[in-house]
Amino acid sequence: MRRLSIETPAPRSAALALAVMLGTTAIMPIVPGLAPPLNAAPLAGAELPGSFADLVERVSPAVVSVIATQPAPAAASLEGMAPDNPFAPFFRDFGLPSPGNGPESQRPAPRREGQAMGSGFIIDPEGYVVTNNHVVAEASSVAIVLEDGRRFDATIIGRDDKVDLALLKVESAEPLPHLAFGDSDAVRVGDWTIAVGNPFGLGGTVTAGIVSARGRDINSGPYDDYLQLDTAINRGNSGGPTFDVHGNVIGINTAIYSPTGGNVGIGFAIPSNLAEPLIAQLKEDGRISRGWLGVQIQPVTPLIAASLGLDEAKGALVAQVTEDSPAAAAGLAVGDVILELAGAPIDTVRDLTRRVALAKPGEQQPFTVWRKGEAMTLEVAPGLAPTPQLAAAEPLPAAPASTEIEALGLSLAKLDAAARQAAGLADDAQGVVVVAAEGAAAEWLGVGDVILSVENEPVASPEEVALLVAAAEAKERDAVLLLINRNGEQRFATLDIRHA
Repeated sequence: MRRLSIETPAPRSAALALAVMLGTTAIMPIVPGLAPPLNAAPLAGAELPGSFADLVERVSPAVVSVIATQPAPAAASLEGMAPDNPFAPFFRDFGLPSPGNGPESQRPAPRREGQAMGSGFIIDPEGYVVTNNHVVAEASSVAIVLEDGRRFDATIIGRDDKVDLALLKVESAEPLPHLAFGDSDAVRVGDWTIAVGNPFGLGGTVTAGIVSARGRDINSGPYDDYLQLDTAINRGNSGGPTFDVHGNVIGINTAIYSPTGGNVGIGFAIPSNLAEPLIAQLKEDGRISRGWLGVQIQPVTPLIAASLGLDEAKGALVAQVTEDSPAAAAGLAVGDVILELAGAPIDTVRDLTRRVALAKPGEQQPFTVWRKGEAMTLEVAPGLAPTPQLAAAEPLPAAPASTEIEALGLSLAKLDAAARQAAGLADDAQGVVVVAAEGAAAEWLGVGDVILSVENEPVASPEEVALLVAAAEAKERDAVLLLINRNGEQRFATLDIRHA
């Protein structure tokens, strides 16, 4: 064994000499009364792994290449091309009809089907295969190829375009190697990850890296909750598994961020805890049935939290409750902050959206909500998510007479029948319409917005708004909480009154 000799400067003290003799690479002086540096002591289990070879050898037989055959596009029409066109030979060489009026010109062009290459993995010895929806969505036929070269025709059992998942089924005379899902919630930023897949059609390719971030929203859909990885993921890795160091599937490789189209160290995987129940639904029903509450929600900002008496800016604030919805039936109300669902904390709006979507329609779920300074529990049975229907909203007309609220920088007017109709409000709805907004108020409110309440107190006139703002000023509040209606949708806004 070759030994490296490292010269060290003469130690300045006996303690330093001992440290050098023991092989300490850095001396961290400990000052009495001060906490040691975060990296002063080595972390247990922080050493680099010697090899992933055993893991890869164990899991690779269940990782497959997915070949999706795409319908061929319609042949281009060559009618009208002159018979003496100089490019006619090229059309013949590529199997296209020759220009002209002879028999050869009437021969239809062959239509070549295309192929999309992706990855997947077997989750059941009976031949169920998980991949991405975008790999097989437009396919006329699908096949999978195992590591040992066996090829199977596959049937699409079900697809989910919201989370980009698909479940395939192949028929085999013998049980197939398969993988188990792991617990993606236990994965931490900095943990090792290993990806196995079919990048660029190369087949069984292994890459390794770490979890770079959790809970990423890349604006691909309403249920974004990606693991961000620096594990090399390229085209063709889509649908393949991401493993932890124990060989459990903790993610499904789905997307990359790349200005060039190649790997730049930013990849995204669907967490296993999000994918597994959806895959189970696809296996059982062939489709996804998502839960629905019937509420509009918004984030809880620090100012909103302070105005509602919450210690932290967490939860989902209910801005509107749909009539005859599961939320209305359970007693959820505008102004409630949903803090927990079935014991799981709701820190963000996306937490609630995902958990409700995964809830089984019709099954009672305990919701912990914050209402008027107290926590309470409501039993809610989410319904089946309806097909959304969108309608254009008419602009609100300007109200004729207005009152200025200087503390808010607003000019307000009473609602009239035309304004109620344009805002989608009931004929007897109360509130005031915004005629003008200046300063900080203009960041939150616009002309035509309808203020429904101030500090959770309903308002029917500009004078009532002014009185409630004055009461907040008397209490030395920093801001007031407004419930507004904009184009038929309700939401809360906080307006600063500290400089009034």
